[in-house]
Amino acid sequence: MVFSRSRAGVVACLLVLGSVAAPATAAAFTDYQAETATISQGVVESNHAGFTGSGFVNYDNLIGSSVEFAVSAAAAGTQSLTFRFANGTSADRPMDIAVNGTVVAAARSFPGTGAWTTWQEITVEAPLQAGGNTVRATATTAGGGPNLDRLRVSGQGDTEKPTPPGQPACSQIAHDALTLDWPVSTDNIGVAGYDIYFLGQQLASATAPPYRLSGLNPDFTYQLSVFARDASGNVSLSSPEVICHTLPAPADDPPTAPGRPSVSGIGATSATVTWAASTDDNGVRAYLVRDDATSAVLATVTGDPPATTASVPVECAHTYRVHVVARDTANQLSPPSPPSASFTTAACGSVPQSPTSVAGGWDVPWDISWAPDGSYALVTERDTFKVFKVTPSGTKTQVGTVPDVQTTGGEGGLMGLDFSPTWNGTTDQDVFFMHTASEGNRVARMRFTGTALSGYAIVLQGIDKNRYHNGGRIRFGPDGYLYVTTGDAQQKSNAPDLDSLNGKILRITRTGAAAPGNPFGTRVYSYGHRNPQGLAWDSAGRLWESELGDSARDELNLILPGRNYGWPTCEGTCDTSGMTDPKRTWTVAEASPSGIAIVNNTIFMAALRGKRLWRIVLNGENVSSVNSSFNGTYGRLRAVEKVPGAAAIWFGSTNSDNNGDGSADVIRRSTIQ
Repeated sequence: MVFSRSRAGVVACLLVLGSVAAPATAAAFTDYQAETATISQGVVESNHAGFTGSGFVNYDNLIGSSVEFAVSAAAAGTQSLTFRFANGTSADRPMDIAVNGTVVAAARSFPGTGAWTTWQEITVEAPLQAGGNTVRATATTAGGGPNLDRLRVSGQGDTEKPTPPGQPACSQIAHDALTLDWPVSTDNIGVAGYDIYFLGQQLASATAPPYRLSGLNPDFTYQLSVFARDASGNVSLSSPEVICHTLPAPADDPPTAPGRPSVSGIGATSATVTWAASTDDNGVRAYLVRDDATSAVLATVTGDPPATTASVPVECAHTYRVHVVARDTANQLSPPSPPSASFTTAACGSVPQSPTSVAGGWDVPWDISWAPDGSYALVTERDTFKVFKVTPSGTKTQVGTVPDVQTTGGEGGLMGLDFSPTWNGTTDQDVFFMHTASEGNRVARMRFTGTALSGYAIVLQGIDKNRYHNGGRIRFGPDGYLYVTTGDAQQKSNAPDLDSLNGKILRITRTGAAAPGNPFGTRVYSYGHRNPQGLAWDSAGRLWESELGDSARDELNLILPGRNYGWPTCEGTCDTSGMTDPKRTWTVAEASPSGIAIVNNTIFMAALRGKRLWRIVLNGENVSSVNSSFNGTYGRLRAVEKVPGAAAIWFGSTNSDNNGDGSADVIRRSTIQ
């Protein structure tokens, strides 16, 4: 199934090319996709990358072609109308912008953007009436309008969130659909709509309950929650969760087996696999390239129809045979193809070796931090709020529980931790934690003697929480300041808003103040993040970060101060002026990343949904090669940390969380050589 998760952009203002200066304070906003608006003499397309939603409108090349949006305003007043567009020609494509039938910007310029994949924004200030409005963009020349992706309407003055929706319930369950109902929310102005999530991924938006979800996977468990959204774009906290299981698909013929794959272009970290297509009465939706020995999925190829060739990441110095299976629209798998001929990849350096078990019996181990002398590590458990001391030999001892922690029933709870870089157990006993509390997410400090935790002091509050998108990693940098990852708390407008602590990487002192030299004079170090996770520095002191994407692309970013990393305009690479693209992306099925560690300038990135450890070789500020290890072997991987004084890592699984299979979790050690 393809999850639809809308993307959005920076604050509703005209972007300045190449600028990283602080934008104006971002108001809450509501996005309206052009492909769902009323279109006159235009067509919905998706053949140019970088659009948001499910596509964009290609205007017909004539005067009078138009797109009209139905817009709801919380209150009467002037608001910002920001149009996201691409114009791959050198000719201007001006349009009249009309609100409720009155032209507010005549022949507004929509100039060339250099390419149809280069998206820019134009903003018009216009008066809206309380309630319903129409906003129309009409071409004024024979060239028609540009490719129009989205209209963003900023909210003014209203910052109150709707109340959380009530307990959802499922009915009329089929193999590919179900009806979801819930008690409605209330709001000071009025609820404009509801967003329906499966775990952290948005499935659909509804104007009111009930709502029929379609296109679901058969015989599949969905953990669904609902969020209310008002006309100003404020998003509520989560409803309670409901668990619904779709029916098995009706009896059907599975796809035929693909043809025997051939392998070419064999390198140390990748190989090109090609096979003959399958057939199916309802259509093939994907191919899975699998290791023939273990059936671990090395690559997934989707499309309509999917391609029959793929560049597949492989381990160094490893002998493979691969086979391919097809998956149809009913989620049925074909018989496997005959296996390929055997092939062996080349050797390379900085490769994780077969791991050994350090300690088991965990309940969602979230983070690992080594004592400065390297004699042991502390480990947090997200849902029990416990902290354990673990020695290299595997001795595991609970040393305390962090107070004031609350779970969110999703991704919140007790998350990151880090020792003070000068901790010695006597004159400096500080250990820092990030956790969810009653009012939001916090950074806190406790005393640790080497045997027990005590005391508790709040270092930083004011970070919004939600069921998902809480960030949570904290690390002291080489400069001695604490770096904190915060998610957008499912409020997309938080990420570009420099007055919000959410959707950011923060850089603070030990007391929670803005660290000296921060780019905006505040705690914000970088912004435009959706749900940043791992933090690590390479040998040159460069900061790297892993980030959970929405439905399309997860990211590895090189973090520079003051940069905007694009969310919610960009998910992955989008080449938008004023925003910084990631250095590498993955599909969410391949990655869904969490912690990272760097050994010999090679990043090792834990993958949750991808169930593997990604190896990312750095070449200065760029990535030179990527492959993965332990594909499917240990399940969902979350924490990964370098062992002090050794070319080795510890990494932990979290199969006991609400996305896992309930199997026991283990922290393992792997030598890198």
